[in-house]
Amino acid sequence: MTHPLAPDRLALGVATASYQIEGAVDEDGRSPSIWDEFTSRPGTVRDGGDGSRACDSYHRLDDDLALIEDLGVEWYRFSIAWPRVVPDGTGRVEPRGLDYYDRLVDGLLAQGCRPAATLYHWDLPQRLEEAGGWLSRDTARAFADYAAVVHERLGDRVQLWSTHNEPWCAAYLGYAAGVHAPGRREGGQAHVAAHHLTLGHAWARQVLPADASVGIVLNLVPVWPEDDAARDVARGLDAIRNRIWLDPLVDGAYSDAVLEVAPELRSDDVVRDGDLGAMRGSVDWLGINYYTPMRPALPGRDAPPHPERHAYPGVGDLDLVVREPRTDIGWEVEATGLEELLRTTYERVGVPLVVTENGAAYADQLVDGVVDDPDRIAYLHDHVAATERARDAGADVRGYFVWTLLDNFEWAEGYTKTFGLVHVDRTHQDLPRTRKSSFGWVQRQAAALQRGARLPVTS
Repeated sequence: MTHPLAPDRLALGVATASYQIEGAVDEDGRSPSIWDEFTSRPGTVRDGGDGSRACDSYHRLDDDLALIEDLGVEWYRFSIAWPRVVPDGTGRVEPRGLDYYDRLVDGLLAQGCRPAATLYHWDLPQRLEEAGGWLSRDTARAFADYAAVVHERLGDRVQLWSTHNEPWCAAYLGYAAGVHAPGRREGGQAHVAAHHLTLGHAWARQVLPADASVGIVLNLVPVWPEDDAARDVARGLDAIRNRIWLDPLVDGAYSDAVLEVAPELRSDDVVRDGDLGAMRGSVDWLGINYYTPMRPALPGRDAPPHPERHAYPGVGDLDLVVREPRTDIGWEVEATGLEELLRTTYERVGVPLVVTENGAAYADQLVDGVVDDPDRIAYLHDHVAATERARDAGADVRGYFVWTLLDNFEWAEGYTKTFGLVHVDRTHQDLPRTRKSSFGWVQRQAAALQRGARLPVTS
């Protein structure tokens, strides 16, 4: 199969997600998602916000297409809202939802930008959650059916498909830590959710045509223990963040390291005959979302509890050290982590890689119609350079997609953290968009690629 991204150079793109930008949560037949229900509970989101309006991209599609065209990138990665297309999670298809993504795809292609579609970026139909959510195998089957519906409509124009975005977040932040939708604290049952997410990916790969380029997007991390005493904890973190996904995809098995922290996966009722065989070799490419490394340590530091402390069932007590410098969301800035991750992951999986998300939240200020964000530009420059170094070292990395186009609904952080290349002024009813300085930087990178330059360029 010919991969949509060529190996000879790094392609440049920008990424978004449906619930974070679309709004219109109760229009044209869309049903509630788990995030609609989750954000309705007091205290779940930092500023009390939700995605009911978000960036209003459902109504401002032409405006946002114009931004993408002006940016000049080759690829636009977007996600499809499952409850907008199959409102009950299974069964009846809502044509008006598919019509919206038809217009999006056609609009991109008309301006020379290639669409990359993500089938699941966390907005599970609430009706499926009420039937068990990702703790149920039935959800994996429903996902495969939904994938077939979407591909039937868009597959003649979309060449690059990812099944799930960051299933670690869906499983462990959603079902263990409870800080993301559906907001449950089920301990080790989160490992079951992880298995069903990978199973849904594998079953979707089976129903999609063989000539479709299908991958999964993982937020893998380099795990760097602070000292020798933390090496056992680091092994458990690596198992949950990295190996629980890569082992079945590559080997068709869960390794001993995974089973040590996830004994639930020893159950024949959870991991059934044929599951692991379906997972093995089910990716044509792999997406990697990278923001920061993990530095595990044993408890005892005089530091506030890390917000993800409940997200690693089976690992035991741990602390996570975050060094300076940090972004506004509190994540350590360390571009060498991306370089290492790309090299080691390619050695492990042997399929083309795409950096499907990379970017930074900073406390941007709109002053006299200008948003100057030199910290974000420096972050992007260093991480693009790290990606190119990984390519030089032999990793087959085909693309780098910036997170994100617009300041949007940033999940449990609400609207308090801004990652966008475009400022969205939420103090005005019409949500005016202002291009930041980083927008111009990416624009210049895209133009340089057209001239055959190697990224990043400084001019």
